[in-house]
Amino acid sequence: MYQRLKAHGIQVWLTGGWGIDALLGEQTRPHKDLDIIMLVDDVVRMRDLLGRAGYSLKELWSENRWVVDSHGTEIPTAFVLHNSEGREVDAHAMRLDDRGNGVPAWAHKGLVFRREDLAGEGVIAGLTVRCISAEMQAWSHTGYDLPQEQVRDLDLLCERLGIKVPNEHAHTRQSGT
Repeated sequence: MYQRLKAHGIQVWLTGGWGIDALLGEQTRPHKDLDIIMLVDDVVRMRDLLGRAGYSLKELWSENRWVVDSHGTEIPTAFVLHNSEGREVDAHAMRLDDRGNGVPAWAHKGLVFRREDLAGEGVIAGLTVRCISAEMQAWSHTGYDLPQEQVRDLDLLCERLGIKVPNEHAHTRQSGT
């Protein structure tokens, strides 16, 4: 999937489970979806490309906002696509400001992906991929209750890469719940 998008000039940054696995350089568990951050102006092309591969809209996230891209098309900014085999792509769209920082187009007050947050690189199955930085991965796992597999992902990331566990998850990590 990542290679297909890249081959068509669609920039994506991996987040979530695959993003953490990329930073660790290995797949640590099965994943139900591919979490990506992408550019607003690539949403229509991405949905067309994946639509030809059998993907359709599964849901809009509650944080979705409808925005107009540079081509004048109204697009969603936080959505999930899926195919008949149960594969999913969880996408969130952003714009880059004049300094190369990512500004979410979805409803998220104050969040900015600094240029260095978007400079993460990792490896999946020998392929170098773009992902958000380890620090941003850890931060993005805050603000909600994590399922156990995400607690484990966060633990691995923090342990192996020396990232500080976000305060709100320190108790979860110690208690194992």
